[in-house]
Amino acid sequence: MSQPENIKSLLESVANGTISPDIAFESLKDLGYETVGEFAKIDHHRHIRTGFPEVIWGLGKTPEQIAQIMEVMRHRTSVVMATRISLDVYAALQKKVRGIKYFELARICALTPEEITPRFPGTIGILSAGTADLPVAEEAAVTAELSGFRVNRLWDVGVAGIHRLLDNRHLINSASVLIVVAGMEGALPSVVAGLADCPVIAVPTSIGYGASFSGLAPLLTMLNSCAAGIGVVNIDNGFGAAVLAGQILRTAEKMSQ
Repeated sequence: MSQPENIKSLLESVANGTISPDIAFESLKDLGYETVGEFAKIDHHRHIRTGFPEVIWGLGKTPEQIAQIMEVMRHRTSVVMATRISLDVYAALQKKVRGIKYFELARICALTPEEITPRFPGTIGILSAGTADLPVAEEAAVTAELSGFRVNRLWDVGVAGIHRLLDNRHLINSASVLIVVAGMEGALPSVVAGLADCPVIAVPTSIGYGASFSGLAPLLTMLNSCAAGIGVVNIDNGFGAAVLAGQILRTAEKMSQ
């Protein structure tokens, strides 16, 4: 049975009282996807199941494929995002996708409303150890903002100059969730978690000299942290950190209702 036939059958069952609207809603969570060419199946109902729409992973896709996916998603969700987009791919997308925006440091392309305002309570604080970590930190920041969360940024506050962090203690104290991005030895999340009273999401980056093993050393440092309350995502995964922070805030809001 095709997707439209499944949906029609489900609606008929609700109309004749065979199943309840609540059961139908749960079933719809797993129905809605759309085939694009021979290369993609867009999961339109992901936001119903998880609270976040599907996001396009840009690496490995051609500009033509990304453009086709974005056009299909344009009228199905308030924000359409594609991550890991290089400048040359963006230049090609500009010619194919009307109204596309580019966040160069974050390497994100998006179709968004003119003005995006926070829709959820709480604040996500995002810290970076060094300037070289900013692409990953900005990926987290832009993802969170496009998803409707309020973000405070604090850049270049690594442990080599710990006074820079301590001088901004008020930003740590005001956050509901913290994302801490660091390469090299990856010590910053442990320090921050020792100061913060909220969850800390640690993001190791692939920045560092040879013995950092392209992010493996900071990853292991963060996993072995003696500070409590730290969760660790994969190397360079600013996007995943932002979604996790958003889920924490949305869960807190749900439990307070």
